[in-house]
Amino acid sequence: MNKVYLVGAGPGDPDLITVKGRRTLETADAILFDHLAPEALLDLAPPHAERLYVGKKKSAHAFTQEEICEMLIERARRGLNVVRLKGGDPFIFGRGGEEAEALASAGIAFEVVPGVTVPLGIAAYTGVPLTHREHTSAVTFVTGHAVDSIDWQKVGHAETLVIFMGLTTFPEIARELIDRGRSPETPAMAVRWATRPDQETLTGTLATLPARIVEYGMRPPATIIVGEVVKLREKLDWYERLPLFGKRVVVTRARGQAETLSARLRSLGAEAIELPTIEIRPPADPGPLDRAIAELSSYDWLIFTSANGVRFFLDRLGKSPVDWRALRAKICAIGPATRSALEALHLKVDLMGKEYVAEGLVAAFAGFALDGKRVLLPRAAVARDLVPMELARRGARVDIVEAYRTVIPEEAPARAREILGARRRPDCLTFTSSSTVQNLVASLQAGSAEPDASAILAGVKVASIGPVTTRTARELGIEVTAQARVFTVDGLVEAILAMCEMDPAAPAIE
Repeated sequence: MNKVYLVGAGPGDPDLITVKGRRTLETADAILFDHLAPEALLDLAPPHAERLYVGKKKSAHAFTQEEICEMLIERARRGLNVVRLKGGDPFIFGRGGEEAEALASAGIAFEVVPGVTVPLGIAAYTGVPLTHREHTSAVTFVTGHAVDSIDWQKVGHAETLVIFMGLTTFPEIARELIDRGRSPETPAMAVRWATRPDQETLTGTLATLPARIVEYGMRPPATIIVGEVVKLREKLDWYERLPLFGKRVVVTRARGQAETLSARLRSLGAEAIELPTIEIRPPADPGPLDRAIAELSSYDWLIFTSANGVRFFLDRLGKSPVDWRALRAKICAIGPATRSALEALHLKVDLMGKEYVAEGLVAAFAGFALDGKRVLLPRAAVARDLVPMELARRGARVDIVEAYRTVIPEEAPARAREILGARRRPDCLTFTSSSTVQNLVASLQAGSAEPDASAILAGVKVASIGPVTTRTARELGIEVTAQARVFTVDGLVEAILAMCEMDPAAPAIE
């Protein structure tokens, strides 16, 4: 049955949405989302789903509350599954109650999906528990945008006081609290963009925090916590101590393959900015690959140089009259990611190089007689010829077939200029293949008056997955700051960590 779902998006980190919230987004026909809802969550929705921003900032409302309610009702009456995606929790200063009332009055079926409210995210990601047996057993939530509407005598002595939407009015609120007997030395903290890699935290006391907010220039959205529990931050803060906290790292891998690297970076505190510079597509002409698959039983070796090669080979195999039972060849993989793709198919890998590049693969064949052996190499349309040339030199009959091709995504040029031209530029740019380097340079040069990519990238550190990628970058005028010792995603992350240890992030604001 179609209905409207009021979904809490959580405090900022997209991973903190509930399982039910995620499932609801995956079946949405329309999403009306707020300013505080992480836009990354919109990617969970089906491609056909309408995505409509209805957010509200201070003095900048895309739509009135009445208009939002009408849009929810109208879409539901059209038979759509509608998600109203709200930052934090719908029923805690999220106006979800008003929207639920409007839906009920209109006879529209609705469901509320709770979210992790912002104060809970702040507590977890700043090391300030809202309750603690030795400090407080009561918490009061209050909105701070209308100071005169709150009885500060009544709420001001709460052991832990959480103030929503009170950043700009906090000087007045602090005065009210002190005038009603709260100690000026009471610890206080303001947090902006809680749970995100750009989380900002200011600490002080009721007496000092208002001036610190002005001095630093902190802007909404921010939440303030007042109480003795703020003292525990010094001991319990873990998030802002992560080794990559506050670093902005660009991931240039293809969409759908970037998540492995992005997730590792986020787990270390970085903001992973995905800029796909390659798009993986099927071969322009699958005929040669299909013919090779038809002769699968005649090959002595089957070599895969990427997980993409495995995936697209499997796709054509599934469309052919034969299957894996025709395979008598030994299987060779260039590295652990490719091996994992094969092992996921319950195939054993017979050979893998010690170094995960073409040179390592060639070296791995040193102990094998290849004279007269048939070798099938399904790979990208454009790739290095070292492996087939060296194997052919040793007498092998090598069939190179296009299993897939890479192109520059249509949106890459605009996206590249947006990211690299932003006021706050990335700290690090990552490359996982020569194609990612070449395509980024081509994207930056497309429609640009500045033909020199190295000039555009000036000041941005570059991390490369291995020597071949590094060589390509340097040939294009891009200096590589760090190179992985082990040519894998994990090796790349280790290289970034080592680089950042030598050039650490700025300390937390405090």
